[in-house]
Amino acid sequence: MPLYVGTSGWQYKDWKGLLYPSDVPTRLWLEEYTRHFATVEINNAFYRLPTRETFEAWRERVPPDFVVAVKASRYLTHIKRLKDPEEPVERLMTHAAGLADRLGPVLLQLPPTLKADAGLLDACLRRFPASTRVAVEPRHESWWTPEVRAVLESRAAALCWADVLSRPVTPLWRTADWGYVRFHQGRARPWPRYGRQALETWLRRVAKAFDDSRDVYTYFNNDPGGAAVADAMAFGRLAASRGRTVTRTPAALSATRVHR
Repeated sequence: MPLYVGTSGWQYKDWKGLLYPSDVPTRLWLEEYTRHFATVEINNAFYRLPTRETFEAWRERVPPDFVVAVKASRYLTHIKRLKDPEEPVERLMTHAAGLADRLGPVLLQLPPTLKADAGLLDACLRRFPASTRVAVEPRHESWWTPEVRAVLESRAAALCWADVLSRPVTPLWRTADWGYVRFHQGRARPWPRYGRQALETWLRRVAKAFDDSRDVYTYFNNDPGGAAVADAMAFGRLAASRGRTVTRTPAALSATRVHR
């Protein structure tokens, strides 16, 4: 089982000339991305849930080994705030089913103002198909309780390990037999890069909780200036050097440095 390494999205103009050759048109950036990575997190699904047809079109454009994680629509997490989840979850999964075998985990990123409610979370998770891997990223400190951990474990949902400024902002609970990590912003230069020491520390955390037989999905969300691409490449190389099975990452970037 691999360590999946990718980025949160692929449609960033400042990646042109870094990951994407200047002569590759924007409409072919997804195909170019899949040459370098085997997974992506669809972050913009949070703002507007793509149609099933869009998901189907993406499936046709990516290779058979490609895995797509989908961030749940803010309608479920931020507008409904997990209440009455049946219809939003059904709509999300009906649309995302267009990815078929390319569909990976679904991410629920909760609003920072949403305080812990273990029963509410359980009711929401119960609406997802048992075969769907769901990762949950709470952002209010009240969620760090035994009751919440028990709900995640009972539903085999992964607590998303989130990093901000090269530090975990969530407990490092293992609540499922698979893991999910999001890198939001590092402390290195140029901003918002991650330094080697931070990446090594995270690799040790992952290895301590999950051996090489477990799937762990890692996505770099620090997209400005191509930082996510460079950090994903560095993280993948580092993990491979430590004997980890890693999905493909870029062998090199088109530019010699990441621009600010």
